[in-house]
Amino acid sequence: MTKHTPNLKAQKIVGGVRSSQRHDSAHKHVAGTAVYIDDITEPAGTLHVGLGLSTVAHGTLRSVDLSAVREAPGVVAVLTHVDVPGENDISPSNMHDDPIFADGKVEFHGQPIFCVVAETREQARRAARLAKIEYEELPAVVDIWDLDPEKDRQVTTPLVLSRGDAAAAIAAAPRRVTGRMWLGGQDHFYLEGQVSLAVPGEDDEVTVYCSTQGPSETQHMIAHALGVPSHAVTVEVRRMGGGFGGKETQANQCAAIAAIAAKKLKRAVKVRLDRDEDMVATGKRHDFAIDYDVGFDDEGRILGVDYTYALRCGFSADLSGPVGDRALFHCDNAYFYPHVHAKSAPLYTNTVSNTAFRGFGGPQGMVGAERVIDEVAFAVGKDPLEIRKLNFYDAMGVAGERNVTPYHQKVEDCVIQRIVAELEESADYAGRRKAIAEFNARSRFVKRGMALTPVKFGISFTKTESNQAGALVHVYTDGSVHMNHGGTEMGQGLHLKVAQVVAEEFQIDLDRVKITATTTAKVPNTSPTAASSGADLNGMAAQDAARQIKERLIDFAAETHQIEKDQVVFLPNRVRIGNQEIPFNELVRQAYIARVQLSAAGFYKTPKIHWDRAKGRGHAFYYYAYGAACSEVSVDTLTGEYVVERTDILHDVGRSLSPAIDLGQIEGGFVQGMGWLTTEELWWDGKGRLRTHAPSTYKIPLASDRPKIFNVALADWSQAHEPTIHRSKAVGEPPLPLGLSVLHALSDAVAAVAGHRVCPRLDAPATPERVLMAIERLKRQAAR
Repeated sequence: MTKHTPNLKAQKIVGGVRSSQRHDSAHKHVAGTAVYIDDITEPAGTLHVGLGLSTVAHGTLRSVDLSAVREAPGVVAVLTHVDVPGENDISPSNMHDDPIFADGKVEFHGQPIFCVVAETREQARRAARLAKIEYEELPAVVDIWDLDPEKDRQVTTPLVLSRGDAAAAIAAAPRRVTGRMWLGGQDHFYLEGQVSLAVPGEDDEVTVYCSTQGPSETQHMIAHALGVPSHAVTVEVRRMGGGFGGKETQANQCAAIAAIAAKKLKRAVKVRLDRDEDMVATGKRHDFAIDYDVGFDDEGRILGVDYTYALRCGFSADLSGPVGDRALFHCDNAYFYPHVHAKSAPLYTNTVSNTAFRGFGGPQGMVGAERVIDEVAFAVGKDPLEIRKLNFYDAMGVAGERNVTPYHQKVEDCVIQRIVAELEESADYAGRRKAIAEFNARSRFVKRGMALTPVKFGISFTKTESNQAGALVHVYTDGSVHMNHGGTEMGQGLHLKVAQVVAEEFQIDLDRVKITATTTAKVPNTSPTAASSGADLNGMAAQDAARQIKERLIDFAAETHQIEKDQVVFLPNRVRIGNQEIPFNELVRQAYIARVQLSAAGFYKTPKIHWDRAKGRGHAFYYYAYGAACSEVSVDTLTGEYVVERTDILHDVGRSLSPAIDLGQIEGGFVQGMGWLTTEELWWDGKGRLRTHAPSTYKIPLASDRPKIFNVALADWSQAHEPTIHRSKAVGEPPLPLGLSVLHALSDAVAAVAGHRVCPRLDAPATPERVLMAIERLKRQAAR
């Protein structure tokens, strides 16, 4: 019997949608009892893997002597590319350019060449270092700054977006500015590194417990590597200790290696990378070199713009094509360009293959847009916020043609004007701007700066077939509910939100809904939990499944009691049937006795979206999420060091499914975006070796780096323009670019040393060193 005693007189269920609930695993996170892959009790005889990584960035393998490795204590097997029974490739783009183990050549420092399988993890790692490998080194391309987007090698086909005649508009414009900026990458730095545990089964079967954002893709990659059908592979994940895009494709290599070793040796095998290995051998956010050419009038209204977004992709395509595409999709941010031309350049380098990262190129696109706004503002001598508002898309419902994106989709739900206006007032932008000017006039060495930046973020996978989801819901005879869907939980609260949707549909308290692990054995062909689509897609699929069961219960009750179906009403923890009320679990029990099916598979596909990449046009996004942040900083002009004094955020999540979860996502997204744009610096030396490969050399934001005053609010008046799940909006990725407000506040403070006469052109990450160099550059310019 259920331990839950429902309140049959309740006016509202406990834990329905739009109520703030504790994350379902929060108490376990705090207590350290949440089970991650490395916490799963290992089967008897589990073996462990150590990786043998390349020590050069580019070269052919002249000889690979692994004899000492095989003879090392505890070693059971050593595997190379010849031991892969199926395809030695895990390319998510099907370009066959991403081997599991290097075959004949290596293309980045840290590329796996072989793996050691031993009785203990320490034995495997020690043995891997005994390999004797000779290389014929080849020239390595590490940086993209000096590469030619037109001539140098690219890993995939670039994208071009064009509307109007940008070249003519720029040439005819009263004013024109050209420039270039550098934008650094970012390591995912999830708390739980890449890890997989493979357990061999009968015949060709294998079960892999993997920290992956895409269980179905991981399943398919393992199947290809083993040369077996997908039905032989089961992938399961209850939770991840963070993902941020770094486990969308990057989890596949460890999973495939574990599965290959497990099937070959007929023993369970675990692969767990340490932090150094993880940072060296797995992809990151793409860094960009952004070229811009903008024409505008004397008021600061943009007339035409031409962008080139060159991105460092690494040695293989991975997801660089769609990442570059999404950067172009967001090169407008919240601004209308009458004439625009934008192209990507996915450049090959001898570095690890870069991959998805929260925002998936969108934040990089917005950085280019905001740099252009700054350039225009300094050129015409106005506050950048004034230039931002002047160039916004038309507001929702306003007639006109200032609502078409560079990819020819109409913006029909624009609320950025209202969000910015409300934030301006609540953050006292005008008053504080005046106070900052007075402070800077008095302060010789410390300068303050402030910026208010907007976000318009498109929601949907641009790969159309990814916009679908499935769910499986069971109602048991005691009225408890078992829920499974294709999304994965990485700390963002997805499982909780979907459970709230199911509870709301049945009108039962949340604690009667069981959240279970995501597994390919229950919901097949799932899309990765990415593109901020987790709640949108899986919430709808779970709602569909619940509604199927609910309809059967309504039909049963109406037929049994000889009443119309509209007289069967689900109330909190009970059901009104005509003029009587019975507990929900009693109706379920009666339905079971009458042999009513109490299980359903739900499905959802996003409507309206389509995209023609060859033509560079389409309805790429189902809707847009909006937000704005106002940040104030203090900068020591003698050292370049700075602190974030205050940040105010107003963000649009539609009608929030779970406000507390959404506020947490906004706070975390902002801090992660701030870290990317200020302190997190990836640095490769001339030999292609990543030197920032551990917490000692790579600085993520600390709790002490958060704004001293941090005000975050939801736009409680908003609801999704389209019929999303309960009219909510995505919240995973859109808040991250709010960190741009800190970058531009720093730029504003730097500009103060030259009287705001020169655009600082502050590149990112704006480390104290880079801030200081910009200050010194402006001082020299001001002295001329």
